[in-house]
Amino acid sequence: MLRTSSYTIYVDLPDNPREMLLVHGYTGAYDKVSRRVAAYLRSHESRRPPKPLYGDWTPDPEAPHDSEAPPSDVIDILKQRGYLTTASPEREAEFFAGFAVKLHERQSKRQPSYILMPTYNCNLRCSYCFQDHMRTDSSFKHLLATMKPAMVDRILIGMANLEAQQGLDPDTQRTRSIGLFGGEPLLSANREIVEYILRRANDLGRADFWAVSNATDLHAYSDLLGPGALARLQITLDGPPAEHDRRRVYADNGPTFERIARNIDLALDRGVLVNIRLNIDRNNINELPALTQEIIDRGWHEQPEFSVYTAPINAVNEQTDRKTTFNSWQLDQALTDLREEHPDTWIIGRPDETIRVRARKIFDGEDPSPQLRPSFCGAHDQMFIFDPFGDIYACWERTGDARIRIAHVAEDGKVEFKYEVNQEWRSRSVASNPVCRQCRYALHCGGGCAILALGQRGKFHANYCDGFASRFRASVADAYRAHSEGEESAHLHDRLCDL
Repeated sequence: MLRTSSYTIYVDLPDNPREMLLVHGYTGAYDKVSRRVAAYLRSHESRRPPKPLYGDWTPDPEAPHDSEAPPSDVIDILKQRGYLTTASPEREAEFFAGFAVKLHERQSKRQPSYILMPTYNCNLRCSYCFQDHMRTDSSFKHLLATMKPAMVDRILIGMANLEAQQGLDPDTQRTRSIGLFGGEPLLSANREIVEYILRRANDLGRADFWAVSNATDLHAYSDLLGPGALARLQITLDGPPAEHDRRRVYADNGPTFERIARNIDLALDRGVLVNIRLNIDRNNINELPALTQEIIDRGWHEQPEFSVYTAPINAVNEQTDRKTTFNSWQLDQALTDLREEHPDTWIIGRPDETIRVRARKIFDGEDPSPQLRPSFCGAHDQMFIFDPFGDIYACWERTGDARIRIAHVAEDGKVEFKYEVNQEWRSRSVASNPVCRQCRYALHCGGGCAILALGQRGKFHANYCDGFASRFRASVADAYRAHSEGEESAHLHDRLCDL
């Protein structure tokens, strides 16, 4: 019996009553069809998605009522693209899970990505920081040490051992992605060890270096900035000067904006790709037009190496009131509304800009291959985060607690895994969660953040939807509108996932 695939996504096109977009959840197909074809598919759905899928999501678009069968050649195309299937819902879900597992296994065999943490220490005291307890609770003082050169050597041997365990040929030329994270990795006090990391990593082979930094001490690294060294930086601003200086302060409450701004200029002058992250909640979103003007006045938006995007603040500590936060969909909507009143804010990327960029590339024919995500992030396949003590973690938001480290680098460079903890992190995919296995959006979403799922649902292998159904449909529709109207893609959008 021919039926509509359970993984068919319907996307309304605003101001277009005649047509819709179809997206398939695992074939990766994108197609524009008449509403009559969409109605036919809706009428041949065997069942609605199970109720748990719609916890904090909005429903799919209303189904058109006209369900007349399209011509046979259209039926054939719908079958080829995956929208129609003869498999039962149970068999299709079984196939989907197997497909997701294979995708996840393939990703897990890629070249690993590495992050080194020179220290857990930081010179700022941002109230919403997930590591805030490390600097304010004296019982964590032991974590604030700085990595030693001998530990760097040990970690680099550990990297080679990890690659050997993956079966990667040691004689093959490869470029390693090596990031720096903290705490604040680029404190002026860390200059010597950071320079040592870069030099010794280059001895091991080609490397692409990047860092997440508050940029307050970036001037201490001026000769280490640029292509071939620290080539990419993610730097946080929380608003125009006054608002930023209220939220991101030194331990003595001193201001930071102007110092960071000067260092952004320095990095751009050195040819660094600077990606500005704006941490947004309901208290500072209305400051974005003023920040936009600040960016324009400083000429940053005209620099090809500059990009800026928004991210919602999550309530990850007791100092952050959940009522002041947005989820990603709420923030995306709020920013869309802000653009209506303040057109200059278009230079600021919305949370779902990457979805729009990928869909736009498909519509423009630049990259017809969709990026299917069997897991949410590198924590579930090939990301290894090394702290100053040689402990290895999968997720940077869970660093510092040795009980949940996935491994440790021994003195001889051997990587000693904690099998059960490592397996818990690396096995999480859309196939490991019964809700995600039945979800038409799963391979576009990746199951959401494990840490936020744990906080919201109390389960590590649960879904964290974050309004993804609405976010995905709105982003794809917006990308198609831009494609149809021939809008130029802003250069900043192409680099939102660089870090």
